[in-house]
Amino acid sequence: MKTSAANQAVAIDRDEMLIANRARGRIDLIVGAADGRTRRSHVAEDGSLRVRFPRTEGVELEAVIVNTAGGIAGGDRHEVSIAARDNANLVVTTAAAEKIYRSIGPDASIEVRLDVGAGGRLAWLPQETIVFDRGRMSRRIDVDISGDGMVTVAEMAVFGRSAMGEFVEQGSFVDRWRVRRDRRLVFAETVRLDGTVAQNLAEPGVAAGGVAIATVLIFPGDETLAAHVRALAGSFAGEVGISAWNGIAVARLCGKDGASVRSDLTAVLTALRAPLPRLWLS
Repeated sequence: MKTSAANQAVAIDRDEMLIANRARGRIDLIVGAADGRTRRSHVAEDGSLRVRFPRTEGVELEAVIVNTAGGIAGGDRHEVSIAARDNANLVVTTAAAEKIYRSIGPDASIEVRLDVGAGGRLAWLPQETIVFDRGRMSRRIDVDISGDGMVTVAEMAVFGRSAMGEFVEQGSFVDRWRVRRDRRLVFAETVRLDGTVAQNLAEPGVAAGGVAIATVLIFPGDETLAAHVRALAGSFAGEVGISAWNGIAVARLCGKDGASVRSDLTAVLTALRAPLPRLWLS
């Protein structure tokens, strides 16, 4: 009995220690338009997340998010809230690819809230997310658009670094997107790969054996804009498709590795006339 009680106490102490060591990061950024330029009006940082502004010239402002923790592990929590007020023009990216490391149980939680005002433009273009074997990530992206605001959202996920012989056999990847215009829901989807990730990706209706996927959403978007992407058919390294409906254009990308999908993603964003972050081009 004493041994059992001692083991239980050790387990509780270990769990409490793991919880205490989980990384927390938060960014709250608001930008506004003044004298034909976009300027910061509010910046708040907490925990492992920082935001930097390397590009100062031009009409648009570029923000780069830095994760000082060097990756995300199970139980970590990141919260990012970004608002581009009326007529502001903001492009947001990350300093490096984000890594989702193996978890012993809990999910890594990522919450992104994007708010664009009337006449504003907001592009959310982080570098890819790399998921390691037995990594667990739950991400939620909520977008609110006012009036004639414009938004571009692109997210890419790579399941294992195949060039290094790494694959994701088991894990959990949940990606929930909700887009509202003037408080009315105009787009909703959830991607879920849970349990046998490699087996799921191998299915013809999922990724047909590909290990990298990406989604691009642009609002407003129409068939004319989608036609720019379709015109590139035959030049992509992987599979690319795009649809437009109800004022939204959504492109889907899938490939055998991260490099091919990254190349295709850059081509798609260029065709959609999205502002590419400077880090993407260096």
